[in-house]
Amino acid sequence: MSKTIRIGSAGGFAGDTSVSAPQLIEGGNLDYLVLDYLAEVTISLLARAMAKRPDTGYLRDFTDWIWKDNLREIADKGVKIVTNAGGINPHACRARMELLAKEAGVSLKIAVVEGDNIKPDLAKYVNNDFKDMFSGAPLPDPDSVLSANVYLGAFPIAEALTAGADVVITGRVVDSALALGP
Repeated sequence: MSKTIRIGSAGGFAGDTSVSAPQLIEGGNLDYLVLDYLAEVTISLLARAMAKRPDTGYLRDFTDWIWKDNLREIADKGVKIVTNAGGINPHACRARMELLAKEAGVSLKIAVVEGDNIKPDLAKYVNNDFKDMFSGAPLPDPDSVLSANVYLGAFPIAEALTAGADVVITGRVVDSALALGP
């Protein structure tokens, strides 16, 4: 059995325009809106910010432009959101989103996909003599690493949506996972 779903993409990088999201939400008859913000350089910038302020590390572009400005329309139209705007701190992203939703009087189920951040386990990999997959060089000293993330796939996003999430916030996932999850 096949089912047709409509997916719109409103973001391709950190700092991308906030104009496309409301256009797609209002006129796109969408089931899902996906927003892809993360590149390796973006992750490093978010890690630097989080090192200074632990309540950061996610894309405020998303929370304060897309989410806040379109929250009522997202809820009214039933558009589900899938985004990697969680950066390296998806729980802080969700907390900000929940605060903004509460202020707007809107209630949506926000799921977080985690598991991409392996920095806390990096010493284990170094101590087990893991090597760089391309050069064969030893992994760097964990204390010298700002962030360490792996790419997750679409399955955790699909599971969150199947469990009833209206919004799925991820950290690092493969770009295609944002659309394949739905």
